[in-house]
Amino acid sequence: QVQLVESGGGLVQPGGSLRLSCAASGSIVRINVMAWYRQAPGKERELVANIASGGSTNYADSVKGRFTISRDNANNTVYLQMNSLKPEDTAIYFCNVNSKVVGRFVSQNYWGQGTQVTVSS
Repeated sequence: QVQLVESGGGLVQPGGSLRLSCAASGSIVRINVMAWYRQAPGKERELVANIASGGSTNYADSVKGRFTISRDNANNTVYLQMNSLKPEDTAIYFCNVNSKVVGRFVSQNYWGQGTQVTVSS
């Protein structure tokens, strides 16, 4: 199993910045893709950004140029630097990792508990 601990959410004014962190732990053999999703009230969960083990990244159009995803493979941690935040970025942000663990033949997706990000003046 994999445990994910997220941190860094909070309340910020429009135009401000936040940095989210997500640390993975457990019987991890390998982490493949690491990602951030978000879910706003009344909306479906959507992909914000992901990063492969080799470092290639993918972003939702709505956050391109404002958000940056990165990872620390040595510490099994993924980050999301969010700049120029807008009220429409308000959501619960979830960390997701695709990982192979001891005792399982295939990789699985694991989710964090979510961290609230509120952008408001």
